[in-house]
Amino acid sequence: MAESLEIVILAAGQGTRMRSDLPKVLHPLAGKPLLAHVIETSQSLSPNQIQVIYGHGGDRVRETIGDYPVSWTEQSEQLGTGHAVEQAIPQISSEAMVLILYGDVPLVRSETLQALISHAEEKAFALLTVELADPTGYGRIVRNDNGSVERIVEEKDASDEERAICEVNTGIMALSAGQLTNWLTRLDNKNAQGEFYLTDIIAMAVKEGVAVDAVIARDVDEVMGVNDRIQLAHLERQYQRREAERLMSQGVTLVDTTRFDIRGSLSAGQDVTIDVGVIIEGRVTLGDRVRVGANCVLKDVTVASDSEILPMSVIEQADIGNHCSIGPFARIRPGTTLNEGARVGNFVEIKNSAIEKGSKINHLSYIGDTSMGSGVNIGAGVITCNYDGANKHRTIIGNRVFVGSDSQLIAPIKIGDDGTIGAGSTITSDTPEGQLTLSRSKQTSHKGWKRPTKQK
Repeated sequence: MAESLEIVILAAGQGTRMRSDLPKVLHPLAGKPLLAHVIETSQSLSPNQIQVIYGHGGDRVRETIGDYPVSWTEQSEQLGTGHAVEQAIPQISSEAMVLILYGDVPLVRSETLQALISHAEEKAFALLTVELADPTGYGRIVRNDNGSVERIVEEKDASDEERAICEVNTGIMALSAGQLTNWLTRLDNKNAQGEFYLTDIIAMAVKEGVAVDAVIARDVDEVMGVNDRIQLAHLERQYQRREAERLMSQGVTLVDTTRFDIRGSLSAGQDVTIDVGVIIEGRVTLGDRVRVGANCVLKDVTVASDSEILPMSVIEQADIGNHCSIGPFARIRPGTTLNEGARVGNFVEIKNSAIEKGSKINHLSYIGDTSMGSGVNIGAGVITCNYDGANKHRTIIGNRVFVGSDSQLIAPIKIGDDGTIGAGSTITSDTPEGQLTLSRSKQTSHKGWKRPTKQK
């Protein structure tokens, strides 16, 4: 790697073919902006500086990408790629190696860029190219009789013979800052687009006897840019395929790689199985032998070994212990911890609660702002009433408590150890340990009562 590496990312374009008010580089791929992918890849190269050239929607771009450690340079007028790179030059050391990337090319690999940089020696520079079956729309690589790169011709300016060339320019290049600065000052806009093409520096280099080393990318998709939503959708699937292959190489079983989406990072132990339609967001960790059922969403979740997430469950910002079972159709909200052997069944919602070892909430219940002991059994339809309209209050349920179906626990409240709450009760005060607590009105029947009928 170069001792002094400066990276320039061009991100000023509007992206009119996206047909969107959102700047093109902010459109999401795998849950984060296109530009964020390029910045993260750049960071893996450990450069001295990452400089982003922004223009269209600049304030929005900077606000969205603001957490990344980059320098920002505005291109107030979009006059071409050469003009965009020229805006970065004042911030670059003349002794540096410069790597030029694009904010709408999200899948380029750091390994490819490392190979490119290694070819860019002091008196030469390296250009990343790719061979396409259909090169329509791309600048063609024109080589001389010796096979060396002679120049790049944009399609609008190319002859019929040149349009037949399948090797095309990706726009990604590495070269010395001194050479780059010299050539940029000599660019003109005498072409079909009336723009200052960065690619014109290739012909300048050849004329001065500077070798241009073309490195051909092996993976077409990693150098493809996004110009419309069709291309964005294509790269989304390629990204997901890449991630799926990575996980499977680590021992994860994916039932169908085409129906799996990761929008963050996933760390998985041995013998993990993930069914179809699962979405991974944020940082997710799955322990050994974890099974995730179909159509689940996991966001910022840790699931310990031997636990199972049954289909249609949504879990966010929660810690799940060993040997737990969740779902189907369960929702685990932020701040929830399930300890070993806890069971959460269908249509149960839990929020900001700690559920201790072996406790069960199996049917149609809402548990919010609750500390629940071990060995607790919560019946169907139980609700912890934690919100009084202004403030949240906590419910404390002791060990080995049984709460009968269709009961309401009005917080703040404490249910003593080994206590039993009779079905259909509304509990408003703390209950003692080891006793049955009921709260019911007297049952009555009314002889002779007539059910209302519809009037004619």
